[in-house]
Amino acid sequence: MQATLTRLLGAATLVGATIIAGCGNDDGAAETRSIKVGTMSGPESEVMEVAVQIAKDRYDLEVEIIEFTDYVSPNAALADGSLDANAFQHEPYLRSMIDDRGYDLAVAGHTFVYPIGAYSDKHDSIEELPERAIIALPNDPTNGGRAMILMHNAGLIQLDDHENLEATPVNVVENPHNFRFREIEAAQLPRVLPDVDLAFINNTFAQPAGLRLDEALIKEGPESPYVNLIAVRAGDEEREEIQQLVSAYQSEEVAAKALELFDGGAVPGWQ
Repeated sequence: MQATLTRLLGAATLVGATIIAGCGNDDGAAETRSIKVGTMSGPESEVMEVAVQIAKDRYDLEVEIIEFTDYVSPNAALADGSLDANAFQHEPYLRSMIDDRGYDLAVAGHTFVYPIGAYSDKHDSIEELPERAIIALPNDPTNGGRAMILMHNAGLIQLDDHENLEATPVNVVENPHNFRFREIEAAQLPRVLPDVDLAFINNTFAQPAGLRLDEALIKEGPESPYVNLIAVRAGDEEREEIQQLVSAYQSEEVAAKALELFDGGAVPGWQ
């Protein structure tokens, strides 16, 4: 009888311990909330690091930053579930990727306008551009379009539709100085700057290369429609963790960090 009682008590103790351990694991899982967000390597990731800390402090949300060096992979990773969000692109580019690749993505919030500028190592003004000057453009559709529209607005060329956000050299109807256009991957543009007369470079790549927006011969103003976004898979826009990330990003601390890093080259797009 005593042996039987001992075995029953032992079994009860084991079951109780298992229940307690199980509850402990469930509670731990509930308390651990984490998401992954993709950014461009460099200062944009440094800005995101501030938002990551705010998300941790305010919401106990763990955010892991995954860095990229091209404009294609972050949306592919978001679409296949490797990321929960990304923050690197403006809406025209996002829409073009959705149309071209069928991604089911959506906008959760705004970040910054990172103006594109035209830089030159050879000339001090656009008036100095010679006949048949070589002009380097980003080879992705929307950023190339930004450059074409800026040239149209500056009177360097005339487009068939100056509101076409995906204009390319094919859309040039007047080119009085016979400029020659070279479409190049955005990340490579600072490297080719010494070899061309003018290069349109996103601030994402201009700032790490030591190029200041106030040195650009042509640049976007604050009225630019190209505000960058926090993108997510469609249906996740109101997900609690995503909204907490957006709130953490749209903060004074993040705006101050961007001002420091981009020296005025990043304009808050949520204010």
